[in-house]
Amino acid sequence: MRAALILLALCGAVRPAAAQERMAFWNLTSSTITNLVMAPAAPDGAAPGPFGANQCANDKDGTVDHDERLRLVGIAPGRYDVRLTTKPSVTKPGRVCTVRNVEVKGGGKYSFSLSDSDLTDCN
Repeated sequence: MRAALILLALCGAVRPAAAQERMAFWNLTSSTITNLVMAPAAPDGAAPGPFGANQCANDKDGTVDHDERLRLVGIAPGRYDVRLTTKPSVTKPGRVCTVRNVEVKGGGKYSFSLSDSDLTDCN
């Protein structure tokens, strides 16, 4: 009986790492994001990339509105270059922006956020 209780306790304590990490992006920009891709941070002066899959595909409508959180898949804590595309509006054209060397943390309500002030490298 005692051995069974110990075994149950151990089984409950062992969980896959992916299940423990809740990774999410929080959109604090004033724009809706239609494409968000990430690559491990490139050294200074090097071109970013190659970028991974479009994380917006993880959202039910395929976009991330202002103040919405987006579940990240296949991303571990670390530093990343992030490229995003904003949805055009009546007053603003869509843009493609790259934000370099973003710290992505594990756990919590979100792993990283971006705001309008972070979007300085856009075209």
